[in-house]
Amino acid sequence: ATVNLRALTSWVGIARLLAVVLSCLAFSLVASTGHFGGPYGTWCMFTWCFCFAVTLLVLLLELLELYPLLPLSWDDFTSAFSMLATLMVFTSSVVFPATLISSPCSSSQCARQAVATTASCLCFLAYAVEVSLTRAKPGDISSFLSTVPGLLKVFEAYVACLIFSLLDNREYSREPGLMWCVAVYSICFIFTLLIIIFTIGRCLTYIPCPLEKVLVGYNFLALLMYLTATILWPLYSFQGRSRPDSCDANCWWNKNLGVTFLTIFNLIAYLVDLVYSTRMVF
Repeated sequence: ATVNLRALTSWVGIARLLAVVLSCLAFSLVASTGHFGGPYGTWCMFTWCFCFAVTLLVLLLELLELYPLLPLSWDDFTSAFSMLATLMVFTSSVVFPATLISSPCSSSQCARQAVATTASCLCFLAYAVEVSLTRAKPGDISSFLSTVPGLLKVFEAYVACLIFSLLDNREYSREPGLMWCVAVYSICFIFTLLIIIFTIGRCLTYIPCPLEKVLVGYNFLALLMYLTATILWPLYSFQGRSRPDSCDANCWWNKNLGVTFLTIFNLIAYLVDLVYSTRMVF
């Protein structure tokens, strides 16, 4: 192994160092309060610990120049991870104060939670800067996941995961239209995840067909499928059903509303993905 100090002194390296420090600060402060129980607190702690560990590993592998020994596309992996970390930390920065910080905030525990939230927001900015610094220049397709369509693939898969976390079997199993929407989310998620995995594993070259045109065709079909889900999900979820008087975070109405907005976000993402993919190919 040789030491490459540029891995720490470049702008990308500095952004990663900041992300390591800030994520460590966030989960350390929350752990010191001992108040992170429940699914939302556990998710936030997992996010900060996961991003801290993987970013530190990336820094060490680039510092010692050991990453060429790994059987994967390093640029695609780091681009996909930085985009994923940006989305995960952003979600935690919103969910944590909304669900775990009580009002009024006057105790030392609440102060530490507020500082942890600030550190999480700054960590999100650090990862966002890394994404912008490593994003491929127009016309450069040597690293697919660093292009706009590649980054959108990570976004689409992550939003689908958020949709799955809000689904309730008792809700969508009562209507065939809702079951079709769940099928749309599942099919598009599986294919998008396979594209990401095959790209990182350098397996796309073994596909015996024009890959770029296949991706354009897939984006077009996914766009049509999400368009139907955007119409059917709110239609069958809220038709003839009003919002309950006592509706907390686990209320079916709030969850279905969240799925509706996330479906619209993914519809827009697939539309932009199709436009950029078409421009890259044709």
